[in-house]
Amino acid sequence: MDGGFVMVMKKDRKGEVVNLFRVHEKDTGSPEVQVALLSERISGLTEHFKIHKKDQHSRRGLIMMVNDRRRLLDYLKGNAPDRYSTLVDRLGLRR
Repeated sequence: MDGGFVMVMKKDRKGEVVNLFRVHEKDTGSPEVQVALLSERISGLTEHFKIHKKDQHSRRGLIMMVNDRRRLLDYLKGNAPDRYSTLVDRLGLRR
């Protein structure tokens, strides 16, 4: 084992995700970027739970992230349906 599980995304990976999903040059906080970052963290936690099935504390964090992502997607769907559909397609989400 590596001594513990760290739920922090590496700085370079976070930069890659931001560059892929940003709307304009200096964008770091648009709904698209936030949803993409949450999706990245959710997929990392999903892998974590394949090994650590009884980690209920991290599972709570996962549920909170999924709810945050859902809220952001609902906001985007209501205000910019075309951006919403593009984002869902790019991320491969089920909605």
